[in-house]
Amino acid sequence: MAGEQDPIGADVAALRLRRMPRQARARDKVARAVEVADRLLATEGVNALTITRVAAEAGVSVGALYQYLPDRDAIVEALADRYLTRLEELMDSFVARARREVWDDAVAVLVEAFAHYYRSEPGFRALWFGRHLTEWTREADRRHKRAMAAGVHRILVAQRLLPDAAAAATACNAAFLAADAVIQEAFRGDPHEADSLLDSLKFMLRAYLEAITW
Repeated sequence: MAGEQDPIGADVAALRLRRMPRQARARDKVARAVEVADRLLATEGVNALTITRVAAEAGVSVGALYQYLPDRDAIVEALADRYLTRLEELMDSFVARARREVWDDAVAVLVEAFAHYYRSEPGFRALWFGRHLTEWTREADRRHKRAMAAGVHRILVAQRLLPDAAAAATACNAAFLAADAVIQEAFRGDPHEADSLLDSLKFMLRAYLEAITW
C-alpha cells in the first residue's frame, strides 16, 4: 500500500547508509549505486546485489562504494529504507487529501493506491517476498506498520468515519495488518491477476468499518 517520486539521489541523507557522504560527488555515486541495486533487485533478485556487481554497473569503484554500502545487507537496508519511506510519504499525502476532500469510498481509495505501489515497484516486491531481510529491516517494517496504521486512523477520522479515540486506533491497526497481509499475498504471483483478491479485501474492510463505526 503514487504520485511522482524524486530520484533516490535527490536526498541520499534520507537513506540508511553505514556512513553519510558529505560531498555532492560522493552523494551522486551512492545515488547511482542504489538506483542500480533497485534495478538488479527487480530483474534478478537479491543474489545479484553484490558490491562488485553494483559498483561496476553504477560506474563507481568498489572502494568508493564500500565506504557507504559495504555489503549486501547494507544494500538491502538502504533499499528497504527507501521503499518504506516512500510508502509512508504516500500515506501522508492521503492524510492531507482526506482533510480537504470527501471520499465516497475511503476503502477503495486506499486499497487501490497501495496496490498501485506494489504493481509499480518490482524491487519492493522482490525484497519483501524474498528471504534476505536483515534484523534491522524486520524491525523497520514493524515500525512502518505502526506508522501506516496510524495514518489510516487519521484518514478515517478526517473523513468522519471513526472517532479520534484509542479503541478506533486499535481497530485501524488490526485492519491495516490484515490488509497488508492480503495485499502481499495478492502480489506474490502475477501482479495483473491480483484484482479478485483485492476486491474481496475491499468487501472485508468495508464490512469491518461498518461494524466498528461508532
